[in-house]
Amino acid sequence: MNETSGEQLYAAAVGMIHASQCAELALSPELTIIACNEGYSSLQGVPGDTLIGKPIRQVFREDAAVELLLTSLESVLSLRRPHQVTAPVPTPVAGSPARRSPRSVCMTNIPVLDADGAVRWIVHSLDAASDSDDRSATAAALEAAEARLRSILQTVPDAMIIIDDHGRIESLSTTAEQLFGYSLAEIAGDNVSRLMPSPDREQHDAYIRRYLSTGERRIIGIGRIVVGQRKDGTTFPMHLTVGELRSGERHYFTGFIRDLTAQQLTEARLKELQLEVTHMSRYTALGEMASTLAHEINQPLTAISNYLRGSQRLLDKIETESTPMLREALGKAADQALRAGHIIRRLREFVARGESDRRVENLAKLVEDASALGLVGAHEGGITVTYRLDPRAGFVLADRIQIQQVLVNLIRNAIEVMLEVPAERRLEISTAALAGDFAEISISDTGLGLAPEVASHLFQPFVTTKPKGIGLGLSISRTIVEAHGGRIWVEDRPGGGTIFRFTLRRAEVEEADNAG
Repeated sequence: MNETSGEQLYAAAVGMIHASQCAELALSPELTIIACNEGYSSLQGVPGDTLIGKPIRQVFREDAAVELLLTSLESVLSLRRPHQVTAPVPTPVAGSPARRSPRSVCMTNIPVLDADGAVRWIVHSLDAASDSDDRSATAAALEAAEARLRSILQTVPDAMIIIDDHGRIESLSTTAEQLFGYSLAEIAGDNVSRLMPSPDREQHDAYIRRYLSTGERRIIGIGRIVVGQRKDGTTFPMHLTVGELRSGERHYFTGFIRDLTAQQLTEARLKELQLEVTHMSRYTALGEMASTLAHEINQPLTAISNYLRGSQRLLDKIETESTPMLREALGKAADQALRAGHIIRRLREFVARGESDRRVENLAKLVEDASALGLVGAHEGGITVTYRLDPRAGFVLADRIQIQQVLVNLIRNAIEVMLEVPAERRLEISTAALAGDFAEISISDTGLGLAPEVASHLFQPFVTTKPKGIGLGLSISRTIVEAHGGRIWVEDRPGGGTIFRFTLRRAEVEEADNAG
């Protein structure tokens, strides 16, 4: 039971005690009086507000009647079951009883249990009884107490269902009737599994039998999200908290239910908004990249302009001896134009991809396909390639094309740096399942390594260690990995070289089965 439901239940109980025609008290587990109605106050001749907040032993004189009462209350606390005892009316320390009878009364003490099975408070009732009708009075008191308790529970605003130890529905609150579409009259006595879809419907009775036989709590006192089924067959998400209630020899389970449909719709909308923000952030980053590109593109465009102006001057002369120079100038202009076009084209392709199309992918297959593309020329360069693939990192949630692009980029970078060293050239590609929901992919090389000042900003746009690189490959790789919910970083390799690592979210086995 959540805290709000507990407070509502407590307030409802106090209200019912004050509305009761019987003489009643409500006691805390410490046996302190927390509520007293007019019937009890009148019977004892003591103002009820003077009893509130006081322990039982401070309120009544120490005599046999009080000892019987305390023994009964302690039994309720230890066994969490109702208990009755016939004894004289306990005598208050203060006050003059207005109409106390010398006859014995039936004291009925009913525990009200919280969702975790602990006693939340105790209802203490006094009912007149004679020697000839003690048994019938006790039964009547129990019946009245159970009826009052059922009325209290019915006032809880959350949907609530009471079932017996066979899973049969005993009570259904008004809110529950509205939520599931059944009235109590048409579903009372039916198995509660009627309100569940498969497979919970077929397994529910086994859950109850296991608890009753072993006492092991797997649901009771533990709130969890499950699925309910309405009368019309539609299903909905709900938060279920189960409490245990014992009354007399009978055993009940109380389910407090909160419909999560509206909450999940809100969460879905928030997720959409987050995607929109992420989408906008992506284009903001592209805008910043474009402004930087404008500066870089300006240099080749300036060169093009200069070469073209020079060519124009040469064309004005049109002399045979200048033809070679003209051709060279035009060639250089073409080269620079191609370079500018290449930069713009790569940016355009990046923007055109938009949001990634993520699916459940076999990580080993992703590595295999990317290696087929990235390792072209590796054997000729004397590079030895080894694989260490963790079978536990079986499936990931990824856009296949984009992640292959990241792998190919990292593999090609590793090959290029190793071709510059005369020593051993060894490339290692490995995967590993991390604690939690992620898998790690690493590309290790035996190249020259990275200077600290370069490594610190290697993934920023236009930072490159290659003479002919433009510095977008690693920046784009970082954007792709982070869009997948992972991260990418670089480390020094023991013995020399570098290790690039990035993470991807692993897919559940069920997702992989559905995908395959």
